[in-house]
Amino acid sequence: MADDLSPIDRAKYVAARRSVDFVQPGMKLGLGTGSTAAWMVRCLAERVREEGLAVTCVATSTRTADLGRELGLKMIGLDEVKWLDLTIDGADEFDANLHLIKGGGAALLQEKIVATASDRMVVIADAAKEVAQLGAFPLPVEVVRFGWQTTKALIEETLYSLDVLSRDVTMRMVQDQPLLTDEGHFILDLNLQRIGNPRQLALVLNQIPGVVENGLFVDICDVVVIGHSDGRVTVRDITSGRIEDGTVDPALGTNIFADLD
Repeated sequence: MADDLSPIDRAKYVAARRSVDFVQPGMKLGLGTGSTAAWMVRCLAERVREEGLAVTCVATSTRTADLGRELGLKMIGLDEVKWLDLTIDGADEFDANLHLIKGGGAALLQEKIVATASDRMVVIADAAKEVAQLGAFPLPVEVVRFGWQTTKALIEETLYSLDVLSRDVTMRMVQDQPLLTDEGHFILDLNLQRIGNPRQLALVLNQIPGVVENGLFVDICDVVVIGHSDGRVTVRDITSGRIEDGTVDPALGTNIFADLD
């Protein structure tokens, strides 16, 4: 398998493979959206097939729900289960505090709802997603369609009072049409370059009329699993402060882990 993957996909795969070790029989799981999360869904389905692992899954997007069903996972709605044991999802950026930018896959609203309805959130990412300060990746903001240009203007005006480096706001497009989320909303991408205070920015943005949710995940992620193209994996637990370094064989999917205090 390793020979068939690009270096970035190997890194995503080994992180995803390691993340499903957190899954225990009988768990109710939230499944994230995006390229790294898709690897995780495949790895989880493999455990279900090979081990008879019994889990119930809630998807954060139509794409993930379709993939899960295709692979034989038991998919239900969040309202049916109400609360989850664990959510595993990707991230577009994360910092040392495990604050995240998410929403590159346009599923940030459902991703945040599912993550906050979980006892724990595990984030899987390749090493390039780790940053000293959030903001190089454009921050997605989901907005209602009605009056979206007014909402955009209010966001731009608000940004002048906040600790960001740039204030360029653009509508996310698909070809020549605005992208629509699963909930029928638009997404505005905030090209900020640097976010000095993620918590403040997240709170302020959500006070603007027309804003549904923003892609800053602050104090939500508990663990990050970082994959490298050579099979190395690092697991950081923000709650316990523990760091584990180990390897995952990209060809065999075999975990060989050593704990480092």
